[in-house]
Amino acid sequence: MWARIEAAAHAEPGGVVATDADGTLWSGDVGEDLFDAFLERGRVEPAATEALRRHARDHEVSDAGSGPDVARRLYAAYHEGRFPEEQMCELMVWCFAGWSEGEVAAFARETVDRGNLGSRLHGELHAVLDRVRGAGIETLLVSASPVAIVVDAGGRVGFDERHVVAACPRYDRGFMLADVERPIPYGPGKVARMRERIGEGRPLLAAFGDNAFDLALLASARVPVAVRPKPRLRERAHEVSGLVELSRDSC
Repeated sequence: MWARIEAAAHAEPGGVVATDADGTLWSGDVGEDLFDAFLERGRVEPAATEALRRHARDHEVSDAGSGPDVARRLYAAYHEGRFPEEQMCELMVWCFAGWSEGEVAAFARETVDRGNLGSRLHGELHAVLDRVRGAGIETLLVSASPVAIVVDAGGRVGFDERHVVAACPRYDRGFMLADVERPIPYGPGKVARMRERIGEGRPLLAAFGDNAFDLALLASARVPVAVRPKPRLRERAHEVSGLVELSRDSC
């Protein structure tokens, strides 16, 4: 795998390497960590409650009760396959509607502190990324999780904010709206948002992912790599030419 990345970098200088975050760089999902913390300790402002109730009605979920009640029902509907995954990713971003940007960042930082991220890292991938960086190749973190928590978590494993592509909310005069910048980096949106950051001409030397919604990103890379792949990715692995698997014992 490393020989292939080196060969691609030699053949096409100036390329980049991109990796998914949740399930790929670390176990678990920091977006879900943030949402769970929000439901447990956060406040649901009226703008978020109104949007949550609207989504509930649109998907035949009860909109009765408080904002957190509705959010929990939508979360359950998502796990039951009755609420779309991409919309759930968006909801986890804009659920903080009414909060200031600083409040969201502080809450995300506290969530990462509580989440023991260091014990969840996938050492086999971090070893590869260390080698990539050592070769002077630019690396990007591309995730459908909320930008506030991906920036904080990514910053702890070598990705500065300029090299993080994540799901971004919309703000008005410093306060979050119940809306996001679309497309979020989910499915084909991962490639679209990454390209906005790096430009159309630069080659994607390698990409790392763990799930089916990483397929578009993986298929765009010269060296596509599955890291501890979920069953949904294994089932569709044939869709990505040259896909290889990075196992826990690879490095």
